[in-house]
Amino acid sequence: MRKKSKSGKKSVYTVCIIVTLVFFAIFAARLIDWQIIHGEEYKNLAARSTSYTVSTDAIRGEILDKNGTGLVVNTTHYKVVIDKLYVDEDKLDDTILSLIKITEQTKEKWADNLPIDLNANGKFQYKKSSEDDVQKLLAADFLNLPEQTDANECLNALAERYKISGNYAKTDLRNLVSVHYNMEITGYSGSKPYVFAEDISQNSVSAISESTQGVSGVEVQTYLERSAANPELAPHLLGALGSMSEDEYNELSKSEKKYSLSDKVGKFGIEHAFETQLKGEGGTKIIKRNSDGTVVDKVETIDAKPGNTVFLTIDSKLQEVASKSLAENVKAAKEAGKALKKANGKGGYGEDCETGAVVMLSVKDFSVLAAASYPTYDLNKYSEYGDYYIKLSENENSPMYNRAFVGSFACGSVYKPCVAAAALEEKVIKKDTEIYCDQYYDYYPTNVVKCMHYHGNLNVTGAITQSCNYFFAETGRRLGIDTMYLYAEKFGFGEYTGIEVEESKGTLAGRDSTSWQAGNTVQAAIGQSDNAFTPLQLATYTATIANNGIRLKTHLVSKTTDYERKNTIEDYDSPVEVGSCGVSKENLDIVRNAMLDVTRDEDGTAYSVFGNYKVKVAAKTGTAENSGSDHTTFICYAPFDNPEVAVAVVIEHGAKGMYSMQVAKDLLDAYFK
Repeated sequence: MRKKSKSGKKSVYTVCIIVTLVFFAIFAARLIDWQIIHGEEYKNLAARSTSYTVSTDAIRGEILDKNGTGLVVNTTHYKVVIDKLYVDEDKLDDTILSLIKITEQTKEKWADNLPIDLNANGKFQYKKSSEDDVQKLLAADFLNLPEQTDANECLNALAERYKISGNYAKTDLRNLVSVHYNMEITGYSGSKPYVFAEDISQNSVSAISESTQGVSGVEVQTYLERSAANPELAPHLLGALGSMSEDEYNELSKSEKKYSLSDKVGKFGIEHAFETQLKGEGGTKIIKRNSDGTVVDKVETIDAKPGNTVFLTIDSKLQEVASKSLAENVKAAKEAGKALKKANGKGGYGEDCETGAVVMLSVKDFSVLAAASYPTYDLNKYSEYGDYYIKLSENENSPMYNRAFVGSFACGSVYKPCVAAAALEEKVIKKDTEIYCDQYYDYYPTNVVKCMHYHGNLNVTGAITQSCNYFFAETGRRLGIDTMYLYAEKFGFGEYTGIEVEESKGTLAGRDSTSWQAGNTVQAAIGQSDNAFTPLQLATYTATIANNGIRLKTHLVSKTTDYERKNTIEDYDSPVEVGSCGVSKENLDIVRNAMLDVTRDEDGTAYSVFGNYKVKVAAKTGTAENSGSDHTTFICYAPFDNPEVAVAVVIEHGAKGMYSMQVAKDLLDAYFK
């Protein structure tokens, strides 16, 4: 193999050197072009605009009542933002003072959390209500100052920390320190702009926009805030949002919607039940800003898609009546009970009454028109594990507990129409069968049933009208617990109603009982023993009686539409039949006519309230024994001849039925106005 000559090697090196020199010459030429010839042009071009891509939030669907009245809605708000990427640091303090001046003129509040005030004597002092915050200021991991440091020294240390220089008035100095302090504790950075003020008025928006035009890094932005229109109206039904657990994330990830672990999701109520419908889908947007941070262009690359709107079957006006009346009558029962206890020297008169619930259904489709639980709470103040949540959790009356759908209560005599219907159908009794009431039913010596009165001979109509315990104890014994149980199931007791949100099955005496004895049957027949049902179940049962024995699926949602409410996504209003109670129309009519006598006969237990009412009301009163004062229950439907609505009321420890009856009457007044 022939070796290369020295001259050949030299030529290769020469070529490499020439190529290198040419490359550097080209680069130098481009550099001169960039920096000298067209330098200013390129600088201006870079200064003119910068572009970046941001994710746009998905708008969550709203929740409305049946008439389109907002229950949980999104409202547009405005906030003032300082963006560190564009703000002129040399002019930041002047900008802050200018913003403070404008907000004070327009009477807006800016974020001010500094625990130091300027008193009337012109001296700095610590806020008395902010001792913990003061300790955090002085702590080793912040200012590292002695505990005895006065407010003036502390403020000066903060001013030094934030490099605030200049001869400022004390008020201005204090305000500047406050804003810088808030910036620090909220994580103000290039990736996280600082919210100077939020929820500002439209007038303030105009004033701030005009005064900050051309001011680097200051912008008025819009944002949507989700809130309840009337925060105490129906929080148990509407539900709330909260942080997502890993299990929730794994489950929701199976849906068509995209979720991240940082998303807020519905935790209960409609917000939870219709989570995937309410959730929207986020988009992306390219934003262009000029050198001072002003937005010059916005381009949607992927449009955000808002969630669907959910229409409930609730009538907000009826819901308001239900909530108000329930609260008033619970309080009235308690006050009356306290007076009687004081007068008689003993309790059991309602002095321990604190809670209750009411449900109103439409008979035609078993839709919920109103459902209230008392006590209630403010949905807008509610947040998981916040101070208000903790306060609610510690309240012995459990305001967050949905007594209307989840609470199970001994029902008392409102159970008797079910027993009567079953006994008539099974021919255990006939319409004219009479049973002699001598007040004490002692067939089972260990389960003696006491009647409130000595009634003598009564048939089934009189027994329902006057609520005779003796009659139903004997009727229940003849019927037997197994048969009684089967008919009760068909009426919806011990069964889920089908409602879309959380509910309880309640407890049906008999098979669900742990230690059943034959003598318990007579207690079960008068609505005692282990019988415990939700007001929702009682309303469904009442509607079933009114609906010729046909039980429908109870529902709370009317339909879902697109966000703009133009197109229906799904309609839920069509009645869904669950089954029949198995009682003939003839026997049901006997029971229903007896329930009419409850309100129209002078001996009827609800005659005092409904005796002369404007429409015919079929009803049944109830009193349930328990620890403390008796629960009072009431069921009814109206009009008798052509039923439209059914109502069930439970007032825990209410003692006297007049209070539960009054709640129902207030609702009927509103409906039949």
